[in-house]
Amino acid sequence: MIPVANPGAQYRSHKTEIDEAIHRVLKSGFYILGEEVRAFEADFANFLGVGYAVGVGSGTEALHLALAACGVGPGDEVITVSHTAVATVAAIEMAGATPVLADIEPDYFSIDHNLISDAITPATKAIIPVHLYGQPADLDPIMELAGKFGLQVIEDCAQAHGAFYKGKRVGSYGDIACFSFYPTKNLGGLGDGGMVASNRKDLAKRVCLLREYGWAERYVSQVPGGNSRLDEIQASILRIKLKHLDSENAARNHVADGYRKGLTNCKLTLPHTRRDSTHVFHLFVIRTFSRDELRQHLNDRGIGNAVHYPVPIHLQPAYKGRLRGGERLPVTERVSGEVLSLPMYPELTESETEVVVEAVTRFNGTG
Repeated sequence: MIPVANPGAQYRSHKTEIDEAIHRVLKSGFYILGEEVRAFEADFANFLGVGYAVGVGSGTEALHLALAACGVGPGDEVITVSHTAVATVAAIEMAGATPVLADIEPDYFSIDHNLISDAITPATKAIIPVHLYGQPADLDPIMELAGKFGLQVIEDCAQAHGAFYKGKRVGSYGDIACFSFYPTKNLGGLGDGGMVASNRKDLAKRVCLLREYGWAERYVSQVPGGNSRLDEIQASILRIKLKHLDSENAARNHVADGYRKGLTNCKLTLPHTRRDSTHVFHLFVIRTFSRDELRQHLNDRGIGNAVHYPVPIHLQPAYKGRLRGGERLPVTERVSGEVLSLPMYPELTESETEVVVEAVTRFNGTG
């Protein structure tokens, strides 16, 4: 069996370092918002090239707290996409705001900046571009539009840890950025976790307050807040993994190169990489008109695969008929029936990659 993702393999590749880090925390007797979290926040901010990073409980909570820190709430609208994890839209509604959907680019699966202006109204407060599958969204025109209309940009970087857009890492362009450390991510913990990053001190300070009851000093709330804290054990693990992130992203690209070379003549669409950007291949997503048949073919051969995402958010039961912009998303609706994720993780061997390639090419009649 070749799994579609393999977080256990990543743990095993750094087992000694991770076990030592966990034992260090266990022996310390301090488990919430301590030295490990502070050190990881500093390391991560330095990695991104931003001034501030704030550890929180999950990627979804990172988005929610970022929206709240930006002053987004009831009566406000936030423009984003439907072809993304539900967390993006769920966080907007958690903040009390209204999601407004724009269609995506067919080659890169990220928000089509040419369609954003049509979605802007006097109630629009922010834009959330999603760097999907490890591919940066086209940030320059998005930032230009945001400046023109006085909007805030909240980058959803949950699938793009370490990716570059025009020489800078994603997460360093917008007003604020959000990351998930779910175990299958390029930078994944051994449980939930998230991060909010920004160059704006005011926003970072606000997130710090909101993540722990609004406390500027313990037990005294300056603003209404909640509980969304990155714990010490996860921070210690993530500090270890961060040191290896660039090399593991390079390994993902090596796997992607193997797929590209082996699948060149197949009747399917391979991933594109945006010019002047780096793709970190959180997922290797192909497009094919025979998606469901290919899935079954791979399943029969013990080859893991997945669909990210089979039903656009605006067509899911919880959201159908109530999200503005959902009536004009032809690209989103088309690609949702064609996308398929092949196995992708740094530890995937060349022989395993060849097994996947052979299975796909046989299905396409070229093997």
